[in-house]
Amino acid sequence: MKNDIYNSRKYIIGAMAIITIGIYLIRLFFLQIVNYDEYLTIAGNNALLKKTNFPARGLLYDRNGELVVYNKIAYDVMITMKEVKPFDTLDFCRTVNITHEYFDQRIAEIKNRKVNRGYSPYTPQVLITQLSEKENGALQEKLYKFQGFELRNHTLREYAYPYGAHLLGSLGEVSQKNIDDDPVAYSQGDYAGQSGVELAYEKRLRGQKGINYMLRDSRGRIKGRYEDGKFDEVPMSGESLILSIDILLQGYGEKLLQGKRGSVVAIEPHTGEILAMVSNPAYDPSMLVGRERSANYRKLLNDPLKPLLNRATTGMYSPGSTFKPLQALVCLQEGGITTSSLYPCSGPGSSPIKCTHNHGSPVSLLNAVEQSCNPYFWNAFRTTIEKDGYGKNNESFKASYNRWRENVMSFGYGEKFECDLNEQSGGNVPSEKYFNKMFGEKGWRALTIRSLSIGQGEISCTPLQMANLAAIIANRGYYCTPHTVRDAKYSKKNYTKVDAKHFDVVVEGMWRVCEFGTGRHYKIEGVPMCGKTGTVQNNHGKDHSLFIGFAPKDDPKIAIAVVVENAGFGATWANPIASLMMEKYLNREITEGRLWVEDRIVNANFITPNAQ
Repeated sequence: MKNDIYNSRKYIIGAMAIITIGIYLIRLFFLQIVNYDEYLTIAGNNALLKKTNFPARGLLYDRNGELVVYNKIAYDVMITMKEVKPFDTLDFCRTVNITHEYFDQRIAEIKNRKVNRGYSPYTPQVLITQLSEKENGALQEKLYKFQGFELRNHTLREYAYPYGAHLLGSLGEVSQKNIDDDPVAYSQGDYAGQSGVELAYEKRLRGQKGINYMLRDSRGRIKGRYEDGKFDEVPMSGESLILSIDILLQGYGEKLLQGKRGSVVAIEPHTGEILAMVSNPAYDPSMLVGRERSANYRKLLNDPLKPLLNRATTGMYSPGSTFKPLQALVCLQEGGITTSSLYPCSGPGSSPIKCTHNHGSPVSLLNAVEQSCNPYFWNAFRTTIEKDGYGKNNESFKASYNRWRENVMSFGYGEKFECDLNEQSGGNVPSEKYFNKMFGEKGWRALTIRSLSIGQGEISCTPLQMANLAAIIANRGYYCTPHTVRDAKYSKKNYTKVDAKHFDVVVEGMWRVCEFGTGRHYKIEGVPMCGKTGTVQNNHGKDHSLFIGFAPKDDPKIAIAVVVENAGFGATWANPIASLMMEKYLNREITEGRLWVEDRIVNANFITPNAQ
């Protein structure tokens, strides 16, 4: 009886052993043959070490083929805790130019699994980033003294020109969110675009990492390539991109704006390509590269002049008189006025909105644009939004206002552009709901919101939106979305709600501004130029100086907007900056007879402690 029991147990135990072995063999088969990637992941925690080879980041060229951003080699110090032997810590710190306190801090951060989730004492960890060539050379000579330490190469950005920091953007160390969102692309200590083109085109620029699988023994020592490199992955360089900007025009714009707060945005009208995007105060993009990046960033962040602020895309201003060409177009479209409409003007004695100067009366649309006549545009605005009445016909009035607003917004005002510019403000074209809340359901009419007629009051926009308006008028009714890298996806034409037939009279009026009006002193010789000056009230100091325009009149190559904060008249400062930029782009140089204008602009300084 006992023998039978033992015999049956023997068979059961044998069967269990066979099943267990079978399960392991099947699992091993699936891991090694069917799902090799999973096998490498599991084995990597034990016998394999993955060494990353970083790809070269894509280069950036300007529209004329000039190299703008390229790469240079940088060196990171890696530490594998299990391999570290006693060493002279002070000697190591002196060699790589760090303090003992910083060394201790980094070791603590590396071992802190809350901060460094992927920590393993068997895996190389980033200790110090971005050694200089000198520090790298010094460490190479002594590396034999520091077991468990090694150097890893990657690339940093180098700039051929000290311009375009806001547009180009910068690289910075990835966050934990970056790693969690894309653990294949990023790991701790990697770098990625933080702003500008570098951020917008990160996936195209970064390339693909390569991996060498290294075999190690039970003590973690490297024994050589796994399977002679059979499963290694070769790094793939990032894609090089052609920027829309002209880097020399960008530099010229930065020269003209030195000593001033403000911005310049220049656009090629037919394509929407941004030719220059200047914001000042600015900084040299090389300041945010290397081990001094953090210190320099803090310095820029705390600078009261706010050099990190991209005024070209996030600065919001009342458009002032630069809004009048758009006002004319909308009023024509809605039938509030015709090209023959006349309104009286009594100069500074006009009411409820004064004119800035005396000129002929009554005023036609052409003369109103040329002379920047406030009463004309007030009457045009009032007639347009109250043409179906107000008061008892309040709903009809609001419908007219909403149509006016929709027309304005079709020119790119009041919303952010869906493009490669991540840092944008949308501006504001006030809604019916906004005014209902402010004045009550039936408490407002054209007189209440009359400041809108001349581009002031509640309306605001960015210099980018102003430049886009100039491009739309240059194109007689459409725009391609503004962008900073040449890309076919931005070739679509976006048409406004204003019919093309209404644009000719406004273009003619803007030409008269530059021939006979406020812009006549800064004409470009031989180039018919269209524009509109603006002087915008500022509650924090002197008025802002504005200008929008384009040239040539009938075959436009450049549209532009200029804002100079706290400078005064648009005709005195923004206008000459715009005309110099247009001449520089169209003719590649400034004529001798206009060098005095350049000198006056370059040497002007409006940055004072009281200017806000």
